Parts: sequence; structure tokens; C-alpha cells
Amino acid sequence: MKTPTTLAAGAALGLGARALLPRLLLVKFRRDVARLNEGDYAPLLASYADDAVLHFNDADHRWRGEHRGTAALGRFFQEFVAAKVTGEIKRLWVAGPPWALTMIVRFDDEARAPDGRRIYDNRTVLVLRTRWGKVVEQWDYYEDTVRMVAFDRELSDLGVAPRGPAAA
Repeated sequence: MKTPTTLAAGAALGLGARALLPRLLLVKFRRDVARLNEGDYAPLLASYADDAVLHFNDADHRWRGEHRGTAALGRFFQEFVAAKVTGEIKRLWVAGPPWALTMIVRFDDEARAPDGRRIYDNRTVLVLRTRWGKVVEQWDYYEDTVRMVAFDRELSDLGVAPRGPAAA
């Protein structure tokens, strides 16, 4: 028979672990984004399920479309790295049970031309659904989609061609 003390200890342990989860996720994703900023997207890509989908449908630019599966997500991240976009996770909110989390991420990004001038900056909200620790679906919502289109044109003017066709 469980005593009230045992039940209270178990509840406290569960609540403590639940409170720690967002902090652990924030550390993990900030580390992965730091690697992405250095040009290595492999750690971030490893966070996605094989059948994950990234929805990015806001405007007519090289990243638009639905990117399905890790091969398509890899191409998406290659475009990100080729454009020399760097970003920073500002905030992370987590809801749901650990096996089916929903995460909302405030992500700010920018890019600079070879001469150092800033050619792009934006604020983003990412909404991610997970299944057993892997991202299965992501939606990217940019504060200003017109900036994305202008940035894409600037990249073309600088000779940074898209690496492949935009996703369908």
C-alpha cells in the first residue's frame, strides 16, 4: 500500500521532471541552432522523424512549400546554410505529454552579405508537433513575408542560386 508520503514524493518528482523538460529542450535546440549557424545542419535534422513535414507557404521564395521527409528537410536546411542565414532561439513554450509535445519557438534570424552588411532580418514563430521525441510536423510563420521575397531576390543578385526547385 502506498503511503501519502510516497504519493507526494512521486508527484513532486513528476512535477519536477515536467518543469525541467522545457529547459532541457531549450539547451538542446540552442546547441543544434548554434551548429546550424556554423553550417552543420545534421544535429538539427536528426531531431526530425523520417516522415516529418515542414510547412512554409507564406510567399514566393526559395523556401516555400511543404518539405516532406528528411531528404526534403535536408535540402531546406542546405538552402538555409547556403544563404548564410543565422538565427537564435529567443523563447520556447512546451505543452502536452512528453510522447506528444507541442512546442512553440520564437526564432529570430538574419543574413549578411559578403561585405558584412545585413541583407535580411526577421522574427519567426515555429510551431512543432513531436512524437516520441522527434519532430513530425512544423509550421513556420514569419513576421514579414515580404522580407523573405526581398531576401531571395538579394541572394539571386549576389549569385546565390537556389540549390533545387522549391518544394511542392
